[in-house]
Order: sequence, then structure tokens, then C-alpha cells
Amino acid sequence: MTPRFRTLLPVAVFTGGYMLIALAAALAMRNFEFLFYIATMTLIAGVIALVHDRVGLSRGVTWALALWGLAHMAGGLVPLPAGWPHEPPNAVLYSLWLIPDLLKYDHVVHAYGFGVTTWLCWEGLRAVAGVMKPTLGLLTLAAAAALGFGALNEVIEFAATLLMPDTNVGGYENTGWDLVANLVGAVIGAGLIAATHRRGETRGVGRPGPR
Repeated sequence: MTPRFRTLLPVAVFTGGYMLIALAAALAMRNFEFLFYIATMTLIAGVIALVHDRVGLSRGVTWALALWGLAHMAGGLVPLPAGWPHEPPNAVLYSLWLIPDLLKYDHVVHAYGFGVTTWLCWEGLRAVAGVMKPTLGLLTLAAAAALGFGALNEVIEFAATLLMPDTNVGGYENTGWDLVANLVGAVIGAGLIAATHRRGETRGVGRPGPR
């Protein structure tokens, strides 16, 4: 195990713990759709570990990704109490209306997740290209890469609808709002990267944060 892999142990234990709980819950509920997502998340976690070994992701981005995974697992498996507003047909956290007919839990998770993905793409770009300053062009590239991963997510969800007859993916309008939420998250993520860099310059910090 390389030194960089060892730095992932705490977040790997945290992620593995809630993934095992999610697996047990999905099996108990016979939720075969979520078994598909758990397998996909396991694959993604492996890819992120390899990326970390190559570029050395910050602790912040690895923990933010782990929390995104937890929000995703909870979204599909946690049932809603009777009477809580949700989009039919499945009364689970993902379908919860935080603001009725305007903002769902699903939208917040998408925005958060692809904001974090923008951060991940920026760290990868910075490591590979040796760049330090998040210019408008580089941040646009990082956000565009994150949106590409968001589109890939929609392809995976589309595959789920083809493989399983009953899913909670939603229709064309749901996909459109997912993409809008991804865009909002990517823009906010890019803005936070720029703001953090400017604050670091003001304080005289000229190097990346701790790994």
C-alpha cells in the first residue's frame, strides 16, 4: 500500500461502513435498483482511489465525496414519514420536496455532488498541469468536466431504467432538473475555489493546503 493510499484509510472505513449498511438495507427491502447503484458507487470509489494515488487529492475533497455518497445512499433507502410532501411514486428521501413543487432533496444532492466534482477536477488539473492560479478559463474547464461527469451519471440512470422495470429515476423533466442542479453546483463550486484562492493570496498563502 502506497503512502497516499494509507491517507485514505479513515475515509475508506467511513465509506465502507455506510455502504455495508446500505447493502444490507437494499437486500432486506429487495431494492434491486439500489443494488445496481451500490455496485456503481463501489466502482467509482475504486477509480477515485486510483486518482488519489496519482495526484494526491486533498483531505477536504475526499471527505466531501464520501459525504456525497452517504447522501446518495440515504436518498434512495430512507423512507419518508407518512404525510411528508414527496414526488410520487416512491416515498423516499430522494423524492422529498424541501420547497413544494420547487426544490427536492434530489436537487440539493445533485448540486452539492457536482460542486464537489468541480473541486475534484480542479485538483486533478492543478496536479497534472502544474497550475496554481484558478483563472476563469481553467475553472470553466473544471466545471465543464464536472458537468460531463454529471451527464455520465444520467447515462447510468438511463441504463438502470433499461435493466430494471421499476426505478425511481423519473422522466425527461426530472433529467432536465438534474442537469440544472448539476450546473448550479458546478458554478458555485468554481466560485468557491476562486474565492478561497483569493483569500489565500490575501493572507500570503502560495501553496496548496495540507494533504
